[in-house]
Amino acid sequence: MSDLPFGFSSSDPDKDPERKGKDNQGPQDHNQGFGFGFGQGVPPGGQNPFAGAGGAGGFDMNQLGQMLSQLGQVLSQASTSSGPVNYDLAKQLAVQQLGTSGGTTKPTAQQASAVADAVRLAELWLDPATSLPAGARKAVAWSASDWVEGTLPSWQRLCDPVARQMSGAWVDAMPEEAKQAAGPLLAMIGQMGGFAFGSQLGGSLAQLGSEVLTSTEVGLPLGSEGVAALLPANVEKFTEGLGRPAHEVMVFLAAREAAHHRLFAHVPWLRQRLMSTVEEYAKGIKVDTSALEGLAGQFDPSHPQALEEMMSSGMLQPQNTPEQQAALVRLETLLALVEGWVDVVVAEAVGDRLPGADALRETLRRRRASGGPAEQTFATLVGLELRPRRLRAAAGLWRLMTDKHGITGRDSVWDHPDFIPTSADLDDPLEFAERWGESSLDPIAELKRTEGEAPEEGSPGS
Repeated sequence: MSDLPFGFSSSDPDKDPERKGKDNQGPQDHNQGFGFGFGQGVPPGGQNPFAGAGGAGGFDMNQLGQMLSQLGQVLSQASTSSGPVNYDLAKQLAVQQLGTSGGTTKPTAQQASAVADAVRLAELWLDPATSLPAGARKAVAWSASDWVEGTLPSWQRLCDPVARQMSGAWVDAMPEEAKQAAGPLLAMIGQMGGFAFGSQLGGSLAQLGSEVLTSTEVGLPLGSEGVAALLPANVEKFTEGLGRPAHEVMVFLAAREAAHHRLFAHVPWLRQRLMSTVEEYAKGIKVDTSALEGLAGQFDPSHPQALEEMMSSGMLQPQNTPEQQAALVRLETLLALVEGWVDVVVAEAVGDRLPGADALRETLRRRRASGGPAEQTFATLVGLELRPRRLRAAAGLWRLMTDKHGITGRDSVWDHPDFIPTSADLDDPLEFAERWGESSLDPIAELKRTEGEAPEEGSPGS
């Protein structure tokens, strides 16, 4: 797991192992993720309106007025949007950036047909590999800009909690005298935050949209329910250099996409559990607002990129709580279980039908392990990495469950959230598989076990 969760990254590569040695390209490299942050301290020669001429405890009203006037000039250039993030701006910037690289070009009829055929074939192969029926009602081919539009509602749910927390920190950092003087103009600061967050989000979505392969690659159900989506242009780029036929890669990715949709469609609690766990972690973020005292001194509205550069220059250090860490472990485990199940089911479904399946499977694992685009953005967003160690452990558990209890027994683990393996179970999958063989005879006994209660005398699970 990353040490800097949910929208935070270090401004110093030497202090951030995720970025150390990976880039040396200046401020723009900090926009790889959501970077909800502010520059820390006051630059040389800069002035802090929160510290007046009388010293650190003073306050310069003239400078506050000038700062708010400058913020108004910036905000007048942004589209109107309510909420902690300006999603209109995010979408606009993402589509604009993608347009320069062909990301807005709609898939051809031939590409759309290839996606539909691949998903249809994958569904046939998946039928005997899982007890869960097909979950995708239709298959579509997306451009990168289609992906942005199709997944933006999910990103909104993921980003709003931390953005709202950060927006409140802006106001909390102001001295009480400044708050009283600003009055209704405090809303302008919130709007500025929405503008800045939207700018950061737009750049991140553009980068991710230009490289993701399917709607579920991040491991979360980001797209519309029941819509299996592949990005043909990105798949073609991914296929280059693999030494495998393009149709083989397309079918393999379609099988993974379809398997994800089977799980999300027929395990009704899973989508909500994943998203709510992310929200639970985000809502608990605590920040040290002392770093915000240099905000005004660093802001230069005469420079068009000043706000974005200021946001990219450094991040506020979150103060993780034990509750947050527990939520993060639960999220990491659940994502690993989802990915591990898909890995096992797809491997069984394609079997010997695709000669390059094993190589493709390992390529995708390494893509996640090396911090591929989806993994990097998600790690920046929630401070989480789906480590190969957890993914492989989860896949091993599902294979063991298949061997011991068959396909139906394995898939029945998803029947209730309390049945799901824990992080400790991933460390000892054999014990879980053996315990499941007993508790599956009596689901009530398993529920009581998870609640710390002993099964009643004479129950089949006792």
